[in-house]
Formats: sequence, structure tokens, C-alpha cells
Amino acid sequence: MIRIAQQHRRYALSTIAVLALGSFSALATTAAHAQAAWPNKPVRIIVPFAPGGTTDILARALVPDLSAALGQQFIVDNRAGAGGNVGADIVAKSPGDGYTLLMGTVGTHGINRALYAKLPFDPIKDFVPITLVAAVPNVMVMNADKARQMGVKNVQDFIRVAKANPGKLNMASSGNGTSIHLAGELFKSMTGTYMLHLPYRGSGPALMDMVAGNADVMFDNLPSSMAQIKGGKLTALAVTSAERSGALPDIPTVEQAGGPSLKGYEASSWFGLLAPAGTPPEIVNRIQQEVAKSLASPAMKERLMAQGAIPGGNSPAEFAKHIDSEHKKWAQVVKASGAKVD
Repeated sequence: MIRIAQQHRRYALSTIAVLALGSFSALATTAAHAQAAWPNKPVRIIVPFAPGGTTDILARALVPDLSAALGQQFIVDNRAGAGGNVGADIVAKSPGDGYTLLMGTVGTHGINRALYAKLPFDPIKDFVPITLVAAVPNVMVMNADKARQMGVKNVQDFIRVAKANPGKLNMASSGNGTSIHLAGELFKSMTGTYMLHLPYRGSGPALMDMVAGNADVMFDNLPSSMAQIKGGKLTALAVTSAERSGALPDIPTVEQAGGPSLKGYEASSWFGLLAPAGTPPEIVNRIQQEVAKSLASPAMKERLMAQGAIPGGNSPAEFAKHIDSEHKKWAQVVKASGAKVD
């Protein structure tokens, strides 16, 4: 009787083990299938600035190709505030499932760690880099009517007027900590000028005030200012890159136009896709591959380069290295400019 009971017990235990193993295998298969099926619902791309700026322009340029290639709708979701930190924080705290992405910038992932006393997220630990989307110069622009009224035709004219009127000119930006803000702060520190900083919730609102004549100068990302420059509403004084832009070949660099005080001046911008930490490598690589294909197409290349943007598409590892080098570079720029945001 005892032997029979033991046999029944061994049989029961083996049956439980088989059932448990079967359940585990089923769960693993289901999880793998769910991951392989990505995306099976719409994907959000958080743009941490208001509509109308370069971050928004680039995200919306990618959406049609990504939606077509991956069979699900990609949606741009503008979440502006705190120099891009509001939108970046939303993504940092989202699940790493491939359904929430960030169009990050040199501000959110290169500048803000050095500029802000405290961030609600870690730009390195809380994100997985996917790919650089584009690099662009900034452009120093003035309201065209104001430039004529002040007699400003070039950068040296502007420096003369600014020094003669300390604190009377204002400088618009897309928000505290953005490359647009820091490009202006670096200009101020190198030239010994002072303009009141007017931070907006993105380039779009700032440009509206520039065109309306409510702001005097802005170091905007070139793509978002291009239409207003070509339309004669804004006067381009210089580009902030080390070399002239092919989109505005007649416009000098700040260094070329500014004289000895601006020797070595350079403050360009970049934009790239990132996902929350923990996003599976298969999903990250799939997005990178499709973005790279889109950016390599002749139509997209022509569209971006006409606006002054240089298409990217590098690997996640290469983009991670770029972000690391930008952290180091901009920490030095922030220190030299003396800019801080509490």
C-alpha cells in the first residue's frame, strides 16, 4: 500500500512539473510572439516643444515613412515645457515597449544636465539611443524691419547697437537650456553684450513674436527660420556652425562675421530618436533601420538639406557615443557662458 501511494505521489509531482513547464513555455512563446508582432498599436513620438519648430518639423517628416514601413500609425505628441524636460521626462517614465519614443535634442541630451541644477530624469540611464535624425546649424536672425530701423546689416553692427543699449534688446529662444538659448548666451559672453532672455515653449511661438516685432534677435535652428528668411520677414546675420550652410551659402558664420571677439564660436544643434530604458534591442534596431532608410531616400535628403539640415541615420551605438561627447562639450560651454537654470 505504501509503495502504491509513493507511485501515485511521484506520478502527481511529475504531472505538475510537466504542466508547469508547459505553462512556462506557453508564456515564453506568447511573450516572444508579442514582441515579434511589434508594433500592434499606434506609436507615439513625443516632441518636447511646441509645434512649428525644427524638432516638430523633423518628427513629422519621419511619420509617413515609419507608418508605411511598420504598418501602424506613428503619432506626433507635442509636450512642451522646461527646455524640453517635460516631454523627455514623460518618455523616461514610460514603459520600454516601443510604443513611446522621444525626438530628443542637443538640449534634452547634451545641454540640460549641465544647465539645470536638478533634472527629473537621467539623460543617459533612462534612455536608449536609437539614431541621430539630423544635425543643423542655428542662425542669428532679426526682425527685418527692426534691423533696418537700427541700422543693423551684419553681426558687428548688432554688437555695436547692443553695447550702446545694454539691456534694452531682448533675445528670444525656444526655452531655457535649448541650443537656441545657449547659442545666444555664448554670443553674449564672448562679445560682452547683454540682452534680456525671453524663453518660449518652442521655436514656433518665439518666431511668431519675432515676425510680429516683439522680439529683437534669436539664434534659431535654421530649418524653422528658413521660410521667414526667404519671405523677407527675418534678416539672417550669420549661422552658428563652424562652416557656412549650403542652404544659405551667402550668409557668413558668426566667427567670420563677428571679428576677433568671436573667434572659435560654434554652437550647432542636433535631433535624434530615443526610447525609454529597457526597450528591447530588436525594436530599437528595427526603428533605426527604417529611419535610416527614410533619411537616405533622395526625396527626404533633398527636403532636409534645402532647409539646412544634414540627415543622420547612424547606429544606436554611434548615436550613444555622440551623446556622450556632446555632454562633455556643452558642459564646458555652459560653464564658460555662466548660464544656469534653477
